[in-house]
Amino acid sequence: MIEGLFQIALTLAILVAIVPILGGYMARVFLKETTFIDPLMNRVEVFIYRTSGIWYQENMTGWQYARGVLYSNVVMFVLVYLIFMLQGSIPLNPTGLNSPTWDLALHTAISFVTNTNQQHYSGETTFSYASQMFALGFLMFTSAATGLAVAIAFIRGLTGRPLGNFYVDLIQSITRILLPLSLIGALLLLILGVPETLATPETITTLEGATQVIARGPVAHFEIIKQLGENGGGFFGINSAHPFENPNPATNLIETLAMVCIPASLIYTYGVIAGNKKQGWLLFGMVFIIYVSLILVTAIGEYQGNPLVNSILGNQQPNLEGKEVRFGWAQTALWAITTTGTMCGAVNGMHDSLMPTGGFSTLFNMFIQMVWGGQGTGTAYLFIYLILTVFLTGLMVGRTPEFLGRKIEKREIILASVILLVHPIAILIPSAITLMFSDTLSGISNPQFHGISQVIYEYTSATANNGSGFEGLGDNTLWWNLSTSVSLLAGRYLPIISLLLLADGMYRKQPVPETPGTLRTDTGLFTGVTAGVILILGALTFFPVLALGPIAEAFQIGGY
Repeated sequence: MIEGLFQIALTLAILVAIVPILGGYMARVFLKETTFIDPLMNRVEVFIYRTSGIWYQENMTGWQYARGVLYSNVVMFVLVYLIFMLQGSIPLNPTGLNSPTWDLALHTAISFVTNTNQQHYSGETTFSYASQMFALGFLMFTSAATGLAVAIAFIRGLTGRPLGNFYVDLIQSITRILLPLSLIGALLLLILGVPETLATPETITTLEGATQVIARGPVAHFEIIKQLGENGGGFFGINSAHPFENPNPATNLIETLAMVCIPASLIYTYGVIAGNKKQGWLLFGMVFIIYVSLILVTAIGEYQGNPLVNSILGNQQPNLEGKEVRFGWAQTALWAITTTGTMCGAVNGMHDSLMPTGGFSTLFNMFIQMVWGGQGTGTAYLFIYLILTVFLTGLMVGRTPEFLGRKIEKREIILASVILLVHPIAILIPSAITLMFSDTLSGISNPQFHGISQVIYEYTSATANNGSGFEGLGDNTLWWNLSTSVSLLAGRYLPIISLLLLADGMYRKQPVPETPGTLRTDTGLFTGVTAGVILILGALTFFPVLALGPIAEAFQIGGY
């Protein structure tokens, strides 16, 4: 156990060391300050602005920024959907794969354009090299950059700055953050054994004399942006549990850090932009404590193993079902909490095989969406909870609540409520319908409480733009493809529009002078109250489904 906990602690220590470096760099990029990459990227960006007709000095209102997000995403969706439906006639299709069904293509295009990458298919047997690179790989950059752009616009608005220009933020998120880090990461993965080839699958003869086909492809560059952009969609069906996506502990460390480094660093970026690093570190510490707590709950559960299996064996054994032996219980637990906390969705083990404590923690992560949250949008969700905390504490003391020198009024609370209410509505209503007609719609592969968790998890993953799943669920059906598509769209775009309108409203408010009675939000007390609000809201909203799923399953396995 000590060795496993040491592996987790080492990864977390590296993350803490990365945060001020990457967070400070991102702040300089979006504050238009000088960075080391300027001599190269200034020329590239000016060329893009001129050829595309973008007037890169023009600031946008909230509605203009939102329209930029929606228009660009619609165009990208149509382009990718056409690639899928014409796949059979596009080159770089060495295995001669035909086009997927229209509903699977629709779900996949929506899933990737929303930065969810929920997969109802197995990559190596469904999509060609061209589709994986030019459609899915393209969206992995642009959807992640869209989330980053929205987060930066939101932070600007909260701190009294104009929201900026969506197209400029989108381009700079790619050219100055995602692309440079992806180049470095892809080279490291390539050196460590992840393949990058356009060669056809290899056919070999096994020791038993049977024929086996080994899939391969341009994996290394696909894998790094999958992790770095919190995309999560695997080149292969079993994702980062596949030895070509994640062959050894070194690649596992790189990929774990890749999926968490940007969302964790964005909190520090906020502190720099707001001119209040103390608050940035306090918020980072709050989220980090929740993150570590969920890791420990999951890791201890996996180490203790399944009581039913242990009673048969006569001794305690870690739960290794659904896990890669090269990672074991500790690295699987760390990855599971990191991937559901960051809304990445990639897996290095099967979440369906986690103990109930792991199922509880992964679901809870996706319910609250800010440990560390989606690419960019998770940071924005964190500040929605801050705004609600300011509002609640203001009511307690009888003052008009203020945040960063600007009053929190009716419009801000309505928009914050919309952001938080979309999530349970898009999860619980379709889940109830699916469970009501479970024999025909659900595709459940496990009975009783775990089957409920399978359904809830799938809609939670879609709405939270995560993409992971309790695999074993028969989800490649017309019902699942269409119903989860609705959750994908609602969970992505309704909150983004509300966030941008809220930020625009905050920017246009007249700053209020600070007085001795002003509630300071950069104290340990306020940060603790915020943590309580987050946990209480999460518990009140989703406790019933947690009780019917992983909590009931834990009592069942424990013999209570």
